[in-house]
Amino acid sequence: MTDPSTAHAAVQTAVRTALSTQRIETPSWGYGNSGTRFKVFAQPGVPRDPWEKLADAAKVHEFTGVAPSVALHIPWDTVDDYAALAKYAEEHGIALGTVNANVFQDDAFMLGSVTHPEAAVRRKAVDHLFACVDVMDAIGSRDLKLWFSDGTNYPGQDDIRERQDRLAEALSTVYDRLGRDQRLLLEYKLFEPAFYSTDVPDWGTAYAHCLKLGDKAQVVVDTGHHAPGTNIEFIVATLLREGKLGAFDFNSRFYADDDLMAGAADPFQLFRIMYEVVRGGGLTPDIAFMLDQCHNIEAKIPAIIRSVMNVQEATAKALLVDRDALAAAQRSGDVLDANAVLMDAYNTDVRPLLAEVREGMGLAPDPIAAYRRSGWQEHIAAARVGGTQAGWGA
Repeated sequence: MTDPSTAHAAVQTAVRTALSTQRIETPSWGYGNSGTRFKVFAQPGVPRDPWEKLADAAKVHEFTGVAPSVALHIPWDTVDDYAALAKYAEEHGIALGTVNANVFQDDAFMLGSVTHPEAAVRRKAVDHLFACVDVMDAIGSRDLKLWFSDGTNYPGQDDIRERQDRLAEALSTVYDRLGRDQRLLLEYKLFEPAFYSTDVPDWGTAYAHCLKLGDKAQVVVDTGHHAPGTNIEFIVATLLREGKLGAFDFNSRFYADDDLMAGAADPFQLFRIMYEVVRGGGLTPDIAFMLDQCHNIEAKIPAIIRSVMNVQEATAKALLVDRDALAAAQRSGDVLDANAVLMDAYNTDVRPLLAEVREGMGLAPDPIAAYRRSGWQEHIAAARVGGTQAGWGA
């Protein structure tokens, strides 16, 4: 018979190992200025180019130990020499990660990009996606993330079925361009900016296209891209079960696509999502855990650090769920006991555990406090004077 104390120690060791090896990718655009439809608010020290974005991202990794890569957004992060940018990242202890395409800010894409009625516009969009794959080749990136604002505002504006045909054709063309070890990650969004019909509005549409494309096409779950009341953890569980969950974009929402800090609006939801990730064996490099956030009124770097910490806390709680006790309660039909098992884990204060994990990694137990003591915020505010700050579209 196994000694309970030995079993407990083994669980704690496994939890610490999982937390110390977790990887969360930060977004280059999260370090720039952003805002609402009405105003973009500038802040002192905001990066003016991709190089300064990477310097800030390196600080997030320095103090958290689990954010070693940065997602790029093309053309916002366009440079003349991507190999040099990758080398710069490596010199700062991080790497370049997912490449995000942008086919939503060119005037030509007003009526859509890859689903536009005109073949010439669709070709322009696909050419941009090809250029993004070229960037991936240059920096050694595995993942191409695609989000399309394509859709219609009015009934009858365009043929809904034909737009799906155009989308399928474009995705297939880009899929065939990918290298052997590269993936296509397809993101969905309920609405915005298209109000009547969105061409990739839900996980089912994204899943259907990815299923037809093949093994190198996976679905991205952006936690802010759902209708109120949507059971996101059900979607996560289903995609994991089908082997089609490729990545997360973590953020929080109160009403629409708010892009607030992960875990800020509904930390219990984030816990439930992470439990399904743990339950489905999703804590692997095959699932990219990324942040996709816009920090409008809060300081950028501390907000990203806090977001990373929030994901860590939700993961820690998910790992502490007594899976055996939960399964026993579920098999016996004990509704209250089953719920209590989950709530016991959720109500556990995991901050001391994470502090121990960080200290074991040679880090300060409180990343936010360590960042504030570092003087980096004061340094960049004084040094980054003049030029054009990065933001939406830059």
